[in-house]
Amino acid sequence: MNTTNTAVRLFAALPAAEPGGRDKQQGLEETALPRERLGTPARIVQVTGAAEVSCRADRASVRVSVTSTKGSVNDVTNSISRRLEYILQTIRQHGVGDEHTSVRRFLHRDVDAFSMEAEVVVTFSEFEKMEQMCSFLLDKLDKSVHVGAPQFFHSDARLHQLRLQACLSAVENAQQKASKISQLLGESLGSPLLVREEETKEWRNEEEAAGREHGSTPRLPLLPHVPTASASSQVSVTFSFRDKSKKRL
Repeated sequence: MNTTNTAVRLFAALPAAEPGGRDKQQGLEETALPRERLGTPARIVQVTGAAEVSCRADRASVRVSVTSTKGSVNDVTNSISRRLEYILQTIRQHGVGDEHTSVRRFLHRDVDAFSMEAEVVVTFSEFEKMEQMCSFLLDKLDKSVHVGAPQFFHSDARLHQLRLQACLSAVENAQQKASKISQLLGESLGSPLLVREEETKEWRNEEEAAGREHGSTPRLPLLPHVPTASASSQVSVTFSFRDKSKKRL
């Protein structure tokens, strides 16, 4: 996954010490969280961080279709079944389980013959195995078997991980910035008090493929495009500053 960090907004609240060692919170209401929520004096730093993450598709489906026309239902069924068994055996030999394969059959009656079309849809998580299987089928089977172009997509698990990584990267970015701010102010960064995800976005980067297809220079036939998904997250994090008085004790 690719991660892009963007600028953050920083807010710090440091109460001024009055004679006698007593700190007050006057004038800090706009930046400090309510006392009942924090439970500590308003020695805090508020940081807004953002990050963007992208990843390529991790799944691909391929449609393999076979057709046959015979004089009887039995003959056309046997013809299709033999080829289907060969196709399914080839798929298993390339490490794809039956749970990632679906088969459908369609029978049609013409004037004096019966036609059947069968379709096998295979889902791959390893693209190299997919390429090897497609090449093998195209080499071994005749023109009655059609191997379609792969269709790439993102699995639900991959998209979930993408959203999670965007949020975690935004929080990490905010923490790094808050740490630098605390050092600049001569403070020691304490525990996080509040983490809130303000905004999330998700989109597919299809414009890359469109740009390639509409190029002015003549090109060879394009390889199947592997799409990219992106997600962004913006978070607001509030940290406390460590109490210096406790260190002196």
